[in-house]
This record gives sequence, structure tokens and C-alpha cells, in this order.
Amino acid sequence: MPTTCVGWDYNKETTRMLRQAALQPQADMDFSGTWKLYSDDNLEDFLKAMDVPEMVIKMSRDVKPVTVIKQNGDKFTIKVTTPLHTIDNSFTLGKETEVTAFDGRKLKCTMRAENGKLITEAQKFTSVREIQGEDMVETLTAGSVTLVRRNKRI
Repeated sequence: MPTTCVGWDYNKETTRMLRQAALQPQADMDFSGTWKLYSDDNLEDFLKAMDVPEMVIKMSRDVKPVTVIKQNGDKFTIKVTTPLHTIDNSFTLGKETEVTAFDGRKLKCTMRAENGKLITEAQKFTSVREIQGEDMVETLTAGSVTLVRRNKRI
């Protein structure tokens, strides 16, 4: 039974405040900047698990995208540029958003901040971005397949 005082439900209000706090980026979580991919482990298997067409997989093998992240409070813009195309996605933490995947497909996902990490959850995959030293490391998981991408700030 919730504890109330002057109409305030402590359990309900505490839960709301904790959820809101979890959506806010931590002060030490700064992904803003320009990042260049320098390594990816298990790219082809991950793309196959995501049902990406074989032609796109072949074209992706040697591409090292540049990612520009702009972070303003709980709002983010992520722009990924390759020699083939540029994709812009914007989102607000905690709100479901439709984004464009690198192969052009539209996906619905929700992003959140947790323990200094930027986490994206979609129906077919999960992405966890985190800063490790001078690198931004993104770990993507689709089913039992994991892709790890490492980027340097440029």
C-alpha cells in the first residue's frame, strides 16, 4: 500500500522521478563530436543476422564511416557519413523514434542513458555506446551475434 501525505503518493512519485533521472544523460556522458571508425569485429555475421542484403554486406566491408554526434541535454542528432551516403537521425531519450538504418530501412527504436552509456533498443537489435578512454565503443547485438565497433574522436 503506497504511503501518502497531502495527496502525494511516495511510491508513484518516487518511481516517476527515478525513471526521469534514468533518461537524463549523466554529466560524464559526452558523446558530442566527430568520430571515425577504425575497427569492427564480426561485421558480416551481424549484418547477416539483421537480414541485410548480400550486396550491401559486400559494400560495407571496407567502409569506415564518420559519425558526428550532437548532444543537447536529452536530445541527440547522429549523422553517419560514408562514401555511399549520409544518414541523419535525431531522437530524444526515452521516446520511441523512427530512424533510418545504414541500408535505408526504417526502424522504430528507443534510446536511453544508463551508467554513462547510450543504449538503443529496437525489435531486432540492441546497441550500447560508451566512451572508453579516447574511444567510443559501440556493441551491437542481434540474437546471439555481437558486433563491436571502435571509433576515434577526430
